[in-house]
Amino acid sequence: MVNGRWMESMAGRRSAGRINRKGGASYGYATVLCGKASPFQGSRLYSGGYASNMQISKNVPVYFITSVTHNRLPVFRTDKLKAVLALAFDEARRSSGVSLFAYVIMSDHFHIATGNERNQSEVLRYFNGISARRVIGYLKENHYDESLVKLRTEVKLREYKHSLWEHHSNTFEIKTEDVLMQKVNYIHWNPVEDGLVEDPVDYMYSSARIWQRKPLEDEPLKMDVEKIEWRKR
Repeated sequence: MVNGRWMESMAGRRSAGRINRKGGASYGYATVLCGKASPFQGSRLYSGGYASNMQISKNVPVYFITSVTHNRLPVFRTDKLKAVLALAFDEARRSSGVSLFAYVIMSDHFHIATGNERNQSEVLRYFNGISARRVIGYLKENHYDESLVKLRTEVKLREYKHSLWEHHSNTFEIKTEDVLMQKVNYIHWNPVEDGLVEDPVDYMYSSARIWQRKPLEDEPLKMDVEKIEWRKR
C-alpha cells in the first residue's frame, strides 16, 4: 500500500511532527487511506459540496497556488489577521464553488491546493480578490494606518490604491497523487521550517490536523479532502 518512492523521498525529513496513524499509507507525516475512494466520506470535518468526487490526472489537475503580500509585508503576524484571511478563503470557496484541499497561512504569504472547478485565473480572482477586500477592510476599520501606508501603490499621479498581494502569484498544476502529497507535505511543513512549531499539527492556521484526522472542534477553515477519489495502490 505504501508508495516506496514516497517513503524514500521523505526519509530525510526531521522527525519532529512526523505522525503515522494506524491503518493508512504514510506520506511523510500525512496519512491517507489509499486504495479507497473518498477516504473521508461523510466526515464532519469537511465542507461538503459543490463538486462530485475527482480523480487527479492530467485532465483533472489540482491547482497549487502561492501568493505573497505586497513588498513581503508581514500582514498576518497576528492570529486575528490570520482568522480574517481564513474566513475570506471560506467565502471565496463558497462563492466560487472551488474545492479546497490544503492550506497554510504564514505571516507574508499563503499556499493553497484547490480543485479545478474553475480555471486558474478565476480561482486566483476569487481567492486573492475576496481576501484582499476583507483584509484591507479590516485594516481600515481597525486603524492599521502604518500597514495601510505600506500597502499603498500609486495608480496615477497622486492617486493611490491599496494592494494586499503581489500581482504575480505562483500557480502550478498537480497531475498525480504523488505530486499532490509532495505539495501537501510542503504546505504543512512551512511553519516547522520557519521555526514556529515543532509539529505541523500545532500550527493553528493550516490543514495539517485535518489530514491527520485530528481536527479541532473549531478549525479555522474546513477542507474538501473527501472529494478526492484515490487510486488503489
